[in-house]
Amino acid sequence: MNVNYPKICVCKDKSVYVFFYLNNIRYRLFNGKRIGIEIDPNSYPANLRYNKAQLLCAEVYKHLSNGGILKEYNKDSLVSGKLTDKDYLKLSLNLKLKEDYSKAYKVELTHAYKLILNASNGMYFKKPDLLKVLEHYNNNSSYNSLLKNLKVLFNKAVELGLENNSIAGFKKRRVKAILNKPFEDISTILNEIKGFNYNLYLCCIMTYGCLLRPHREVRELAWGDFTTDLSHIKLSGSRNKSGRNRIVPVPYYIKELLNKGDNNHNIFTGTDKAPNPDYFKTIWGRFKKTSKLLQHYQTLYSFRHSGAINIFKRTGSITKLQKAMGHSSINVSLTYLRGLEIPELTEDDMPVV
Repeated sequence: MNVNYPKICVCKDKSVYVFFYLNNIRYRLFNGKRIGIEIDPNSYPANLRYNKAQLLCAEVYKHLSNGGILKEYNKDSLVSGKLTDKDYLKLSLNLKLKEDYSKAYKVELTHAYKLILNASNGMYFKKPDLLKVLEHYNNNSSYNSLLKNLKVLFNKAVELGLENNSIAGFKKRRVKAILNKPFEDISTILNEIKGFNYNLYLCCIMTYGCLLRPHREVRELAWGDFTTDLSHIKLSGSRNKSGRNRIVPVPYYIKELLNKGDNNHNIFTGTDKAPNPDYFKTIWGRFKKTSKLLQHYQTLYSFRHSGAINIFKRTGSITKLQKAMGHSSINVSLTYLRGLEIPELTEDDMPVV
């Protein structure tokens, strides 16, 4: 790398910057942020700025001569130097946060990044450091969730140039399957909810009848997502988990509850803003405390589970179930059914005497 010793330029407004040539390209720095140094000459009185700029010149030259990192202005790409593991992982996180993921998922990725960042003393990650973070979780589901998020970050970092993939080789822990509890009497539980909160009732019946996911797909519904006659809901790929465009029929018992408003208005708030992300979670938590019908393992998603069972029992078609649920593949639907109370064997399949 060919770098000359930086020089100082004093502007008409008395601000200063240092400039230098790196591989015959001119660069200028007003402070040390781009090389990770907290030196800002222009934060000092005008009579002290030149001296501070001299200090910045020395630090810049020392940093670049030793192969240090210089980032492009307002970009994550590098002019020179080599990123450390932590740099790659931070860049990986930043790119993931810019993608179209849910707020909750982005929070999970950020949490995973902070955990391993605090676990390592140096600029590179070692397997013992990662193992220590993972084994902090005694619950196998929590362990697997963190491992999944770490692999997402490291895999992206590898795409960007990370050579040392420290998370490679870690395996998921075995988790005992939990049987999701559907509702045996949909009408009764819906009536109880209707008496508690009408918006929650509308959310639950649409989760059951339209098989939409409650916390985003239902919560964010605007009247413009419905056809003019309210017979179908149309959601773009950016609005649902599968990432594909989705058209869902609206059953008659839901259609008769709807009174179409302004296309830009949310169906729950009557404004152009949807309820906050925890809106139905909060109301459901309050309902659970008063309900006399809810059983263990029954949640808002139990309405979607119940709707799935109803469709599969009536049609016997895994393909129709996949389309109704908005799953990305039949394999996802098969995995989904394994966690529900759907018997895969009948009496005729059992041994005979």
